[in-house]
Amino acid sequence: MGWKFCCCHSGAYDILSRKILLTGGSGFVGRQILKSLQDQDVDISLIVRSKSKKKITNRNKIREFIITKDLFSETINWWTDKCHGIDIVIHSAWYVEPGKYLQSDKNIDCLQGTLNLAKGAINSGVKKFVGIGTCFEYDSDQGYLSTSTRLKPITPYAAAKAAAYLSLSQWFNEEKVEFAWCRLFYLFGEGEDHRRLAPYIESQLMENKNVKLTNGNQIRDFMDVADAGKFITSVSLNNYEGAINICSGVPITVRQFSENIAKRFKKMNLLEFGARPENIVDPPCIVGILDPKIKDKS
Repeated sequence: MGWKFCCCHSGAYDILSRKILLTGGSGFVGRQILKSLQDQDVDISLIVRSKSKKKITNRNKIREFIITKDLFSETINWWTDKCHGIDIVIHSAWYVEPGKYLQSDKNIDCLQGTLNLAKGAINSGVKKFVGIGTCFEYDSDQGYLSTSTRLKPITPYAAAKAAAYLSLSQWFNEEKVEFAWCRLFYLFGEGEDHRRLAPYIESQLMENKNVKLTNGNQIRDFMDVADAGKFITSVSLNNYEGAINICSGVPITVRQFSENIAKRFKKMNLLEFGARPENIVDPPCIVGILDPKIKDKS
């Protein structure tokens, strides 16, 4: 892992005030994007629900909070007004409740809301739009996935993300708006939901309980969410466009990932590999391939 991400102020944004509109800033990924943006020369407008505003304790660089009950139900006219004077939109909000989001019909609401946001951004003269996609948009049978790998989503979540990418990439190109689509791989770290792998392992170990796992032979591309936030910020503030893999590019088995956590706790003996049945639809290998242009500037 260990990538370093520069957020240099070169290129098209030198002469701009760089006013940023960020959605999802209180979420798992969004809060890391916000943290990284707060180290830059920007003014930030945050779209938040009233209860989410309380989660934002560091308000450095935040010019305004824009309150909404549900950003995915807002109209094009609402977004046109909120995007007035904005240079860059970073749209990290989506419905992602673990155990539910992959098959949820809320993905259709998120897709429609995203298109409304995009229309409002175009109406207001936004110069760049950055969206957040997923590695599950790709044909996972390929294993090692580059941005040229064909798309083959197999869940409503991945299909809605792919539909957003395909629509927006054509649309923004016609409107001469810069567009970047950041496809996330397997993130872990601060603020992660307790139902996900790393928090489950950590909580079990802290309570000296056995950790029941599959055999752990699946190969994955894990990345600290803090690094992902820096990566997305770099994409947003520099002249990167098109689909971009937000990944480490480093293959590691789930078993190795789990053992690395257990080593920190010095409780390797509590890991029970093979205690859970294999998920037959779980891809054996998902690893991202970094664009050489991104690597050269990292």
